[in-house]
Amino acid sequence: MVKQSIAITLHPCLHLPSKSGPMKANWNRTSPRRRSVPLPAMRTGFRPSLRAASDHQKARGQPIRKGGQSKHLQRRNADHPTKRNGRLKREIARRKAGEVAIREGKVQFHNLFLESRLMEEKLRNLTRQLISAQENERREISRELHDGIVQKLVAINIGLSALNAGSSAGTPIPKAKIAGIQRLVANVVKVAHRFARELRPAVLDDVGLIPALHAYSKSLAARKKLRIQLTAFDGVEALGTAKRTALFRVAQEALTNVARHAHATKVGLSITKIAGAIRMEISDNGRSFHVGTVLLAKNPKRLGLIGMKERVEMVGGRLSIVSAPGKGTTVRAEIPLEDGVQEK
Repeated sequence: MVKQSIAITLHPCLHLPSKSGPMKANWNRTSPRRRSVPLPAMRTGFRPSLRAASDHQKARGQPIRKGGQSKHLQRRNADHPTKRNGRLKREIARRKAGEVAIREGKVQFHNLFLESRLMEEKLRNLTRQLISAQENERREISRELHDGIVQKLVAINIGLSALNAGSSAGTPIPKAKIAGIQRLVANVVKVAHRFARELRPAVLDDVGLIPALHAYSKSLAARKKLRIQLTAFDGVEALGTAKRTALFRVAQEALTNVARHAHATKVGLSITKIAGAIRMEISDNGRSFHVGTVLLAKNPKRLGLIGMKERVEMVGGRLSIVSAPGKGTTVRAEIPLEDGVQEK
């Protein structure tokens, strides 16, 4: 038999147990800076495993290398201070931008709230003015009906009663009384027609815009001692009903304002074709006024101007008013043409 020689290599920090000590191997402290770690019992052919070496390296505080690279090196790129600082700066910038947006939103909300309060107050004033204007219009219509129609109907009734009394007594009926009653009836018919034209002229729907403007201008000129000159572009009749009605109402309101406030003697009403639109102008030689002052919220006379502006804008047009001392006032309305309208 061949005797096998066993070579045992001891760690510098290890000492074999003495014969008088217990039968076990211990780590003995050889240096005050090192700590003893238990070592498993040695036997023949003992070879430390990788796990034991790993535990030994952990005990000594050394990094465990795998594939020639430390795990600390593997995490170095992920935990680099420069990258962490960059992420932190981006987060701070994002939060600051959010705070700025919140402050701007608060300012915008406050401004919108103030605007809504102002619009609400304007709406209340406009509603009160509309109610007042309706009452004034009803009062005027009532007065016109009483003075223009009711009194004439009463006079007609009195004349007919006298004729009836004379005929029952056998007295011949004078022709002059009959002619007077006929004149009263004709006046009542005229007043009724005038009211109908002012409320909604039937000629506007039956014949067209130009005849309606001609009839209204002729009636107003006779009542207010005005000289009104009308010139019109025939192609305006091809416009839709809404646009023709808007033009008629603007002309009606403008002519009424001239008769009431301007003290003018001459008025020009023209309808012409411009590039892509129809233009209507009403100009007078009367007194001027400050347009901005009249359009103030608390001025009751502004409702007519606002009504004209709203009517024109409803059909896609625009309205402008120019008034200058010594030159009178010009109201200009422009309404876009419809497809198929050609100049004649």
